[in-house]
Amino acid sequence: MGAGLGAGLGDAVGLIERLSDALIASEVPIERRALGEALTGIAAEQAPLATAEQLESVVDALVGLGPLEVLLRDPEVTDVLVNGPADVWVERKGVLSRTRVRFADDDAVVAAVERTIAPLGLRFDRAAPMVDARLADGSRLHAVRPPAAVGATIVAIRRFSQAVPSLTAMVDAGTMSPEQAAELRDLVRTRVNVLVSGGTGAGKTTLLNVLSTEIPDDERVVVIEDASELRLAGHVVRLEARPPNSEGAGEITVRRLVRSALRLRPDRIVLGEVRGQEALELIGALNTGHAGSMSTVHANSPEEALWRLETLALTGSARVGSEAIKRQLRAAIGAVIQLERRGGVRRVVEISRVAS
Repeated sequence: MGAGLGAGLGDAVGLIERLSDALIASEVPIERRALGEALTGIAAEQAPLATAEQLESVVDALVGLGPLEVLLRDPEVTDVLVNGPADVWVERKGVLSRTRVRFADDDAVVAAVERTIAPLGLRFDRAAPMVDARLADGSRLHAVRPPAAVGATIVAIRRFSQAVPSLTAMVDAGTMSPEQAAELRDLVRTRVNVLVSGGTGAGKTTLLNVLSTEIPDDERVVVIEDASELRLAGHVVRLEARPPNSEGAGEITVRRLVRSALRLRPDRIVLGEVRGQEALELIGALNTGHAGSMSTVHANSPEEALWRLETLALTGSARVGSEAIKRQLRAAIGAVIQLERRGGVRRVVEISRVAS
């Protein structure tokens, strides 16, 4: 077997499959450390010339997201995108590139997702062909399989850096000017309610993390997220939404969490993203105290950000009219920070003060 290790990709794949079968037959617990220790002994007898990378691929095939694990170990990878078993892409430093990573077939993609979400009590089958999940390292996974996906299962994994940069670091990176950094610092310290706006991947969550570092440590902050992504320090209480389980029960909505947050004595509320009916509760909270709160929204301009928040709030109640929402919204939001990503570069393009 050792002589065939360099014969090509097909032999390498065959080696990994044979070692995987031997590992499964050994009845070792499906846990990375135990599998790795058992595989060392098996490989010493059956494949003494196998490389460390090949042995790691064997373990990857049995735990986590299979062949995607090697990509997730790369600290420069921010997104992993699976368009099919033989079509895997990554984003590094804002640039998308295709990889040589492959799954055996579409069933292997589905199995990797199912293996990952099983401990979370989530389903991924033809009756529930879409799933959202947060991985152990905080990354966010979204997967869609047929019949909702055409042809092959699609997976998107968004990774989040554990390190939170500073405003100074963002100035050095060209994300904002020194004058913008000074204005943002002033917005937080003077307790202005801030809405961070931008498209997907524009850096909204990163900026929210950075702004939170300017909050004084003696203020109590309640953080509400659909999936935990923010890395706030200080006196922080964290709330996280939860989708229904495989039986369709146990859902905890962001809207419900906003209501709960108001009973937790917050000085400020940080809502990871406004995307639904919770907009109505958020506007109400910002008009009844909790100055200096923050959130993000998907929009292409400050004006569109306010329109989107208004529209979302209107879906939250049939009893509140458009004019009433507009008045409350103008009183609630003090500034909108607009971000954009162009050519892989993220930057602050506008800081718009909202006239009440």
